Amino acid sequence: MIILVVFLAIAFIVVSSTWFKLHPLAGLLLAALGVGIFAGLPIDKLAEIIGKGFGELMSKIGLMVILGCVIGAILDKSGAAIKVADIILKLFGEKYPAFAMSVIGAIVGIPVFCDSGFIILAKLNKIVAKKVNRPLGTIAIALSGGLFATHTLVPPTPGPLSAAGNLNLTDSVGLVILVGLVVSIPSLFVSTWFAQKFASNVEIIEGNNLEISEVMSSNLPAWKAFMPILLPILLIAFASFAKISHIFSEEVLHWLSFLGSPLVSFLLAIGFSYTLFPEKPADKLLACFKSGIEHCGTTLVLVGAGGAFGAILKETALKNMISEWLLANQTSGVMFLVIAFLVAAFFKTAQGSTTTSMVLTSGILAPLASTVGFTEPLDLTLLVMAVGSGAMTVSHANDAWFWVVSQFTGLNQRDAYRTHTLLSGLQGIVSLIVVCLIYLIC
Repeated sequence: MIILVVFLAIAFIVVSSTWFKLHPLAGLLLAALGVGIFAGLPIDKLAEIIGKGFGELMSKIGLMVILGCVIGAILDKSGAAIKVADIILKLFGEKYPAFAMSVIGAIVGIPVFCDSGFIILAKLNKIVAKKVNRPLGTIAIALSGGLFATHTLVPPTPGPLSAAGNLNLTDSVGLVILVGLVVSIPSLFVSTWFAQKFASNVEIIEGNNLEISEVMSSNLPAWKAFMPILLPILLIAFASFAKISHIFSEEVLHWLSFLGSPLVSFLLAIGFSYTLFPEKPADKLLACFKSGIEHCGTTLVLVGAGGAFGAILKETALKNMISEWLLANQTSGVMFLVIAFLVAAFFKTAQGSTTTSMVLTSGILAPLASTVGFTEPLDLTLLVMAVGSGAMTVSHANDAWFWVVSQFTGLNQRDAYRTHTLLSGLQGIVSLIVVCLIYLIC
């Protein structure tokens, strides 16, 4: 019965938001209450459980999500994102524009939401396509694939960050970043191949793609343009390796842990970004804060609501039933990763949000990880990667990302399904294969 109740709750979340246009926050909270009531949880404790689930996830990643959005706004308004793109395109030359755009998307997609990154770089798509005389569809789909790979697999984007928090990997974010980068690399080659083979002949609706305002890359030095992206990654990664290496004294390790915490490293990157604005830096940085905070409001709400729904599921007998099934069937580590992928893919395809998919899936699987031997940071990190791979599969009409790519490129809905949707599914499968291979090797 509890399995039926959960499936009905998931169906309610999907139907309420897609057919009845109910806001996902209301749908998630009502579904959480419904599951709690029908699962026989104490009525007087439901509100407390929901509030606790919401608050616990916010305490882990709320500030990081906000600061990540601010960094994204800084990259946009300073022109640093365009500067980074120009540099990478020069490095790869004009012979490999599709691969160059995938790499650009992967780098920009680390601190920037994929939809924001695509909008920022949409003008660059047209410039590159015209400059190298390649189809706009090929360039745009290659970019979307690169953005989606790191958005789903590499913190500090909310999806992998939320999953890491649910799996108690808050102190190992650096490891999650490094493994996420490794897992995302094959996806870039897949994006390039797919874009060149299947997106070159799509019809571009000239009057349908949105006009993008010019973003000047100014005269920023290359190292300055890259710093808002690289500084948090380097500090977090170095702090994680310092803990593992055991070569530093306790006092030094404390300072490295402080500087390499996501919160402090993000703040340092934002502080450095003051130098990106030659005129009125304080005013422009303030505008970036306002823009970033406004942009991430909905994301924060949905992340918290997903945490609330996950908290209710944790209190039901579902986790015990799945745990017993896993133990009874002697589920291997690889099979557990495949299950994580399938559950996340179900949530993603059903309700559209990558972040919500990762939050719900990681919340369900977190209590079960230890039963199949997933206790070490690397094993749990690979579980995050499997969940992220599933959360790629697939982006279609109930996903805002689908509409950003199609509308800003000028794709009709049929061609968007044939290219963007198929690519997102292919990326998810390839990423899962890479995760399973790493698990078997390590």
